[in-house]
Amino acid sequence: MTRIKNTPVDFADLIWHLTGFVAPALFVGAGVALLSALIWRRGWGLKSLARQAALNVASGLGALMLGLALTGQDGRMLSYGALVLAVATSQAWQLRKR
Repeated sequence: MTRIKNTPVDFADLIWHLTGFVAPALFVGAGVALLSALIWRRGWGLKSLARQAALNVASGLGALMLGLALTGQDGRMLSYGALVLAVATSQAWQLRKR
């Protein structure tokens, strides 16, 4: 059996790990908001588009953090599936007719 050494993470490694953790939520959330603006062309302003992207990113990040808490590892396919479902649900909720 191999032994894994627990070495402390320096600040630069911490930043890279956090960036790698947040990047999927950022790209999927912002991408869905931009694509929905292009597809439905409702004439949203930049402020509304930024709000949609921020809510999508927040819901996606929440899904990734929940996946990390439940599985104990980051980057599981279950977490990425939950990310896609959370962002899609967030965008659909924002686009619903009032």
